[in-house]
Amino acid sequence: MTGATHPVGVIGIGLVGLALVERLRAARIKVLGYDIDPVRCEGLRAASAVVATDAAAVFAACDNVVLALPDGGRTAALVREALPQIRPGSLLVDCVTSDPDQTVALAVRLAARGVRLVDAPLSGSSQHIRDGTAVMMIGGDRDTCDALEPVLAAIASRRFLLGPPGSGARAKLATNLLLGLNRAALAEALVFAQTLGLDLPMFLDLVRATPAYSRAVDAKGAQMIDGEFAPPQSRIRQHRKDLGLMLEAAHRGGKALPLTSLHAALLDAAIADGAGDLDNAAIIDTIRHWPPQKGSTK
Repeated sequence: MTGATHPVGVIGIGLVGLALVERLRAARIKVLGYDIDPVRCEGLRAASAVVATDAAAVFAACDNVVLALPDGGRTAALVREALPQIRPGSLLVDCVTSDPDQTVALAVRLAARGVRLVDAPLSGSSQHIRDGTAVMMIGGDRDTCDALEPVLAAIASRRFLLGPPGSGARAKLATNLLLGLNRAALAEALVFAQTLGLDLPMFLDLVRATPAYSRAVDAKGAQMIDGEFAPPQSRIRQHRKDLGLMLEAAHRGGKALPLTSLHAALLDAAIADGAGDLDNAAIIDTIRHWPPQKGSTK
């Protein structure tokens, strides 16, 4: 319920969490939020949300709670610790990119207490979420989604119900794989174009007119050319976490992800160079400094 006397809870006020709060407030939905970091709680106040004393207070006061923690492990730990405070009948929205199996296990555990969970990760950066252009991928049953409609609609206008809990997490990993490779390919193409002596802004205009175009060109092209990687819209360190989940899931399925494995190595190098908290566009610097390989004329 999202009426005037029933705020929506939001736990985890990082890049994504704060954008979610701003979307809810723009829809005139009251928000009771919490983050373990007091500095991030100041973002809640700036967004005209109420700051809770702890996560348990959010669960105790809110029928609907949105979770935006950094990873599924911390989400599971939070739920385990706060389970006594989560009222039966509550509805939880997990916007974290998580291991799908972990999401399914969490949904089962909550269901035993009469609490329903939908996993609803979003495709897009925090700025896309803030602008309302992110796409929500939902795992859950139709009745739960209908009950959450005011909350979900406030967050994203484009939503896909993909199946039971865990389906959203599966779809997010697959789409993030392609998104990340699009960024990496763009960065490599820009490095190569510069090596060939091409004008990079003109090269981007050219790419937009060819089948090589992807939305990464618009989202990250100018950032890569200008070297503007802070403040981040999405962090290298966070995407590297997602790549680990992809590689683990593929391994369990008996499949190889050769391009993703190389992408992971690039991000590991970026993190080792101190770029982990920069925007994902900073991968271009890693590619610029990647050891050259001997070419082939055959």
